[in-house]
Amino acid sequence: MPTSDYPLLHQVDLPAQLRELPESRLPVLAAELRAYILESVGRTGGHLAASLGTIELTLALHYVFNTPEDRLVWDVGHQAYAHKILTGRRGAMATLRRKGGLAGFPKRGESPYDTFGVGHSSTSISAALGMAVAAGIEGRNRKVMAVIGDGAMTAGMAFEALNHAGVLDADLLVILNDNDMSISKNVGGLSNYLAKMLSGRLYSTMREGSKKVLSSMPSVWELARRAEEHMKGMVVPGTLFEELGFNYIGPVDGHDLPTLVHTLRNLRKLGGPQFLHVVTRKGKGYAPAEGDPCTYHGVGRFDVATGKLEPGKVTGPTYSGIFGDWLCDMARRNPHVVGITPAMREGSGMVRFSEEFPTRYFDVGIAEQHAVTLAAGMACDGLRPVVAIYSTFLQRAYDQLIHDVAIQNLPVLFAIDRGGIVGPDGPTHAGSFDLSYLRCIPNLVVMAPADENECRQMLYTGTTLDGPAAVRYPRGTGPGVTPEEAMTALPVGRAEVRRRGRGVALLAFGAMVTPAEAAGAALDATVVNMRFVKPLDADLVLELAATHALLVTVEDNAVAGGAGSGVNELLAAAGLACRVLNLGLPDRFLEHGGRDELLAEVGLDAAGIECSVRDFSAATDCQIAATAVKS
Repeated sequence: MPTSDYPLLHQVDLPAQLRELPESRLPVLAAELRAYILESVGRTGGHLAASLGTIELTLALHYVFNTPEDRLVWDVGHQAYAHKILTGRRGAMATLRRKGGLAGFPKRGESPYDTFGVGHSSTSISAALGMAVAAGIEGRNRKVMAVIGDGAMTAGMAFEALNHAGVLDADLLVILNDNDMSISKNVGGLSNYLAKMLSGRLYSTMREGSKKVLSSMPSVWELARRAEEHMKGMVVPGTLFEELGFNYIGPVDGHDLPTLVHTLRNLRKLGGPQFLHVVTRKGKGYAPAEGDPCTYHGVGRFDVATGKLEPGKVTGPTYSGIFGDWLCDMARRNPHVVGITPAMREGSGMVRFSEEFPTRYFDVGIAEQHAVTLAAGMACDGLRPVVAIYSTFLQRAYDQLIHDVAIQNLPVLFAIDRGGIVGPDGPTHAGSFDLSYLRCIPNLVVMAPADENECRQMLYTGTTLDGPAAVRYPRGTGPGVTPEEAMTALPVGRAEVRRRGRGVALLAFGAMVTPAEAAGAALDATVVNMRFVKPLDADLVLELAATHALLVTVEDNAVAGGAGSGVNELLAAAGLACRVLNLGLPDRFLEHGGRDELLAEVGLDAAGIECSVRDFSAATDCQIAATAVKS
């Protein structure tokens, strides 16, 4: 992008250069930075609204604190684009979320300014507290800051960390980036004045001195403490954080740079647990994003001048949409069906359900553990809860899945979105392990649909069972099979033979059925849509083992402990020494990139499957009846 369009921004490659600017120039830099992010994300897509909302806060933090020596920890990282630009990565923003380019979230290996790798919510306070403890043990005069959003504050982990920080009396600054909570109403001149006053050295010195003087007079100290809390409580919502051991400051207008800089300078001089409440507006400075921050949370390419989003290459309904339509249909059929999501209404396809069945829709916030145990309680008393959750987020509720649902054999249905490779969001969002961690749980039926209609029928099948069930499907669209309006329960544990061939049998799970069919045609192999990861179709697997020289399992899940491992265990238990090739995700974390790119990289596209089978067969002298030339 031309230097002339961003003359001040092009003078700032690192925070050290930012700190050389006079404070009066910061608003100009903020305006250029906002325009740069708009132009950049307009070309690449990405998380826009949150990053626009934290520009002034990002500038103030890097301006006041000596980063990276002072540690700055972002929560989730949706809001960190300004941080990336100011820390040496401005010129690489065109590669954002692309294979080999910048990650969409802070990543330790990418920059020393990214002090903690993130992607999941509510980790920042715990991580920052760990850094503060380390600084204390090592005797380093280092400041540590955690920036966490109001949504992330709905997670129990955030409060666990706050509670521990207060107990430790840690030298830690927690910044609440509040852009949606009702407590934001207190923003204004009085609140900003009070923030400056309460963070000032005079007030802090008087406060600490009073503690010492009045500690010998418990009744007088208690009266003074309550008076202070009452004074703060009249104008600020900080009592909760005070009770956790933090000195609460705010609310502060998060777009008022002079107030932010002044307040942060004061806080930099203070020790112990400090809590700064900053109020921002998502999409700040860009009308389309301010008016619809949900749509502009994560966007594809768009026209900055008009706000018009570039249409995606969607050829049919997404799996999330298939789920959302099914849930509405099922809710009309069964009044006991309820839907639960941990703050992923739009992503999981539950918007229409929330509008048509508001009393049966439950968004629990970013609280995956609570979502699962809430469902367990509902199931105990006759409801049929459906938990819509991303694969990578279900990991956070694994104990509840086992302890509260599976052990009690409760009829909870898990609609697991984003299974397998997800793509641009990288390893923090990839559903690489769900088949491994699900299939080892007793009582749980695990299904993986090969297409859109099968997804609908599997969801229905899950509601007919007396125990827990999971339907795991990928992000995006399927192969283009139109879902049938009628709902028919599938026979549990029964696979489907899609093609009969010779020599090789491809046992494919879920989204891998489509590329396996193409590879099977080239190899003249038998192709099976396994459908069920648990229970497996044991009879069919044993039949294929007896009639084929090689069994090949194909899954977009980690090979270690995955569906293929289940096939291996079945054959071993039967005493069969059949040759088996397990294809799936390798034992490493895949970096961000397009889903198709990553599948090809690990050999899970049609060409890769065919190549792997031929190479394995040649190495083991296994006979293959192939009718097509290797591509």
